[in-house]
Order: sequence, then C-alpha cells, then structure tokens
Amino acid sequence: MARKQFLLRVDPELWKELERWAADDLRSVNAQVEWLLREAVGRRKGRRAGGDPSGRDAPAEPDDDHAARPARTTC
Repeated sequence: MARKQFLLRVDPELWKELERWAADDLRSVNAQVEWLLREAVGRRKGRRAGGDPSGRDAPAEPDDDHAARPARTTC
C-alpha cells in the first residue's frame, strides 16, 4: 500500500523536541510522528495502536530501517 504524503508545518522548537525524541527511540522524525499518530488513534478507539483486537493485524510498513524497531519505554 502506498503511503500518503502531505506537508506539515511545525514550530521549530517542537521540531527540535521531535528530533531528540526520535533519536532516543532510534527512529526518523517521520517514523516518530507516524508512531505518535497511531498511538493517538489507537487510544481514541479505546485500544493500543498497532493491535487489532480481532488479531488480524497487517504488519506495519516501515518507511526506513529505524521505523521497524520498537520504541524504548520509560517508567
């Protein structure tokens, strides 16, 4: 499946924070933003993103090598 591309304007300070966070999680900024959006959509639907309750999940299509790595969790 092809990915939808769109222009996103972001405050420079927010961009710096996203870059740091993405680097900490070994992801590109693009992959980090996509992960954040998936998490938010999953929470809105009442479940964790990336997990179809039916168990029929399609594997994620990483846009780069870092996107496939799991996020580092913090306590």
